Amino acid sequence: MGSRLRGSNSDSEDLRIVQLIQEIEDDDSEVESAPSILRVRGYIPREREVAAQHLWDDYFSEMPKYPQRKFKLRFRMRIQLFLRIVQGITTFQSDNMPEYFTYFSQRVDAIGRPTFTTLQKCTSAIRQLAYGTAPDMWDEYLQMSEQTSILCLDYFCMCIITLYKREYMRSPNEYDVARLYSAYKERHGFRGMLGSIDFTHWEWRNCPVALKGQYTKGDHKKPTLMLEANGTFSSAPFGVNGHEYRKGYYLADGIYPDWATLVKGYSCPTEEPTIKVTRFQASARKDIEIAFGVLQGRFHIIRIASRSMSVNRMRRVVECCLILHNMILEDNGFALSKWEERFTTEEMENGMERIRNRGRDRDIIAREIRDRDMHNQLTEDLVERIWNLPPTFRNAN
Repeated sequence: MGSRLRGSNSDSEDLRIVQLIQEIEDDDSEVESAPSILRVRGYIPREREVAAQHLWDDYFSEMPKYPQRKFKLRFRMRIQLFLRIVQGITTFQSDNMPEYFTYFSQRVDAIGRPTFTTLQKCTSAIRQLAYGTAPDMWDEYLQMSEQTSILCLDYFCMCIITLYKREYMRSPNEYDVARLYSAYKERHGFRGMLGSIDFTHWEWRNCPVALKGQYTKGDHKKPTLMLEANGTFSSAPFGVNGHEYRKGYYLADGIYPDWATLVKGYSCPTEEPTIKVTRFQASARKDIEIAFGVLQGRFHIIRIASRSMSVNRMRRVVECCLILHNMILEDNGFALSKWEERFTTEEMENGMERIRNRGRDRDIIAREIRDRDMHNQLTEDLVERIWNLPPTFRNAN
């Protein structure tokens, strides 16, 4: 055993700390004893102009302090994509301009002082999405209060949804479906596959007491929101073993029903063909699990328990993260399909035709989707196809 000698400097520091604590306690006692009418809102002199210059010098100047790889790490995207989003928000024009777009324009406050810049507001929103931090986490760097940061995040999500939802969360058209068919056939060996469906949970820490019973599931002790990856049933015919099918399908696990547009693995396979197709199916469904992991790893806000008090704000956050995720994939060159306006025009015309025929065709489509005989037939055809694949074929996973 030994002892550690403490110098006079350490003693003086301890004495100063004790004095500071005593001063803070005295201030608190004076505030508590003062009449309520004397309690006024405190003012914090935040130097937002200095913070704006620091942000510009760190990332956006001609000779930035931090290289682009640091920017991509902290903003989760390349600087070119981030500036494209900022430009889209600032240049958006509409007859009835929403408040959440005008909020991002730099204005002058009541005393003639410039407000936060667009870069500061967008940076605050992106950092909250990327790191999942509390709203006041970046107060020292951006000189932005907690309430302003909360508003930046919510308005930023609204802007992203308004600007990019039509493009980056669209239903697949016939050209997209053809690419999906080709990609999954080459990658996993499943002909006519559109993807996989699955879900995960986002814990809601600040769920109001009145809503806890509604958002608490049996397998989760705390309130959660379910994030489910599902898709639309596209009418794109394909053939397997001489049988023609009108709609593509998704891979699912055992909790989903036996529908014609869902393919599930065998719960207890005993024969070699069923064992092989179940192994292939489980391997192919790793794609959706990896997608959830990548999404939560890129945007930590949906990985940790939500601090929001509103379900609608949580939904906007999830939708914004999905759109940004798809934009980042496209910017990195990993998108399977490309946006073309002429395809969208055709989709709109076909959509109007479907709306006109919705009442007449709804029952027919529902019967086709829920056809258990077709589900069994498709499963048998896929078992035969996967079993007859050459021994050199292996799942990508």
